[in-house]
Amino acid sequence: MTEIAICDDEEIIIERIADLIKKQDTDCHIECFQAGKELLAANRHFDLIFLDIQMDGVNGIETARAIRERDRKAVIIFVTAVKEYVFDAFDVGAFHYLLKPIVEQKFAEVFENAVREIRERQIQKETPALFLKTKNKSYTFDQSEIIFIESRNRKAAVHTAKNTVEAYAVMKELQKELGNSFYRCHRGYLVNMAHIAEYSSDTIEMDNGEKVYLAKEKYPEFVREYMRYLRNGGTAYE
Repeated sequence: MTEIAICDDEEIIIERIADLIKKQDTDCHIECFQAGKELLAANRHFDLIFLDIQMDGVNGIETARAIRERDRKAVIIFVTAVKEYVFDAFDVGAFHYLLKPIVEQKFAEVFENAVREIRERQIQKETPALFLKTKNKSYTFDQSEIIFIESRNRKAAVHTAKNTVEAYAVMKELQKELGNSFYRCHRGYLVNMAHIAEYSSDTIEMDNGEKVYLAKEKYPEFVREYMRYLRNGGTAYE
């Protein structure tokens, strides 16, 4: 079942979108909100969010930014009467936008594509992604392609076989997001255990030939966690 939120300060627009959704997809659950702060207060994941941009109080762009801080997977479609806001919409990872008044044929097209995107993301859950944003560009990494992450002056350098990308991020938060297949072997390093080639009491060599520090006090814990990871078939454990 697709979980859908509609957030607009005009009741007539909410009813219009809800009716159009029901024409396209009966296997869904819809919740409606008339203010951005109400949607944020719900504090839950929605697969698809229809979000008005021009709302009193917290507008749609601000609401979307707050949603992105805790939910990077929700598909957001902005609804607006003003084309000029469209560029702001894509800054917060919007999937698409709809102009008011909403045309049924255009809605059906955008909705179908959004549902397809949701299904693809659900299929890809077995290969989780890491989303990072630099000043000029956004990056999405499959966790499997990340070899290790290095802390560099308030930035995180993500090392892959192809390149290294730097973005502002907190190692502690990355560690939590990436889960048990990654190990914080040193204050400045977070390694993907799938890419470990060999290790000693103070160094871990990755399969691309690069070496990272292993804090000596962490060595016993690292060995336990790495052995547990291998016993689990080389996959993350709960």
